[in-house]
Amino acid sequence: MANTGRFAGKVAFITGGATGVGYATARRLASEGASVVMTGRRADVGAAAAAALREAGFDAAFIAGDVSDEASVAAMFGELERLHGRLDILVNNAATFEPMAFLGSKMKEWRHVFDIIVNGTYYCTQAGAALMQACGARGAIVNVSSINGSRALPESSSYNAGKGAMDQLTRNTAIELIDAGIRVNAVALGFIETPMSFVDGVMEHETDWFKDIYVARGKIAQRRQGQPEEAAGVIAFLASDDASYMCGAIVPVDGGLSITF
Repeated sequence: MANTGRFAGKVAFITGGATGVGYATARRLASEGASVVMTGRRADVGAAAAAALREAGFDAAFIAGDVSDEASVAAMFGELERLHGRLDILVNNAATFEPMAFLGSKMKEWRHVFDIIVNGTYYCTQAGAALMQACGARGAIVNVSSINGSRALPESSSYNAGKGAMDQLTRNTAIELIDAGIRVNAVALGFIETPMSFVDGVMEHETDWFKDIYVARGKIAQRRQGQPEEAAGVIAFLASDDASYMCGAIVPVDGGLSITF
């Protein structure tokens, strides 16, 4: 497939890129000309995702690694540099959600979630920004956050605190990196239909509580869950020159959930 589109000639690195929002983002960026490199901990899933994109005619690769581990991140970005020699777009998407009651939680469990969401973003942003500067790119970093970063829910302290920290890291890195020609923004996602949406083996939007609260009562103004492709479209916008005057923004992509009572 011809390397044309608004991301032609650019290299994008997507963490947690083999499934859900990450994969939809990789496909969207690739469809607009980017060479995409995805990362994740499951080598078999990642290799299959990259193969599917290549079969569709896109330039795609997968590098296995763990964003919560500094040495692993360094190795991933070293391999990225070997493959392409540059980086233009970084999407910090890797996350995990593990419900736990705060009083009964153990620090090891709590840290596991926080390490992936916050430390993973820290390590990848440092490494990604360094590579962007080294290759002279005017780059874009998009963090995949959540409306949970500014809300409280039972059994969600690690995830919500992690996303809240990601939001503040977005703002701070935005002002520190802009003089280097690197824009940092974020999306704050609501209910998106991904593998993380399974609750006790059932998709969230198929449960009675979702149909009652979010659909029948209109807690989500659009009365439905979002699709990964809808999140990917906004991520692609923030990564593009169309968002050239956006810096440190956290854009809700939630069907109107965050504006209702």
